[in-house]
Amino acid sequence: MSERQKLKSYTAEFKESAVRLAVESGCPLAQTARDLGVNKDTLYGWVRQYHRKPPLGRETVPSEQLYEELKRLRREVSILKEERDILKNNPRGARRPAPVGPETRASVD
Repeated sequence: MSERQKLKSYTAEFKESAVRLAVESGCPLAQTARDLGVNKDTLYGWVRQYHRKPPLGRETVPSEQLYEELKRLRREVSILKEERDILKNNPRGARRPAPVGPETRASVD
């Protein structure tokens, strides 16, 4: 093989129609690839790409909003961990009695 094989390039429209045909027809992908004259691995790759794309009409959330939500959720998790740790240290939920010291005794008498 002294000459390099030329890679075929396909238009986006051809890829989309090939994927639609492969997905909607009841035939195996390999059969559809043979019918279209495309390598089966190429068609498998196009189908994988097709399934990774978000559905049309679905808007993506801006990253700034995601970042703000992440900050809020991290704060909430931090608070919940503190509350959990407090409850762990005091399992019955009862308050601990106040320490009795010299100042407290004088006011009680």
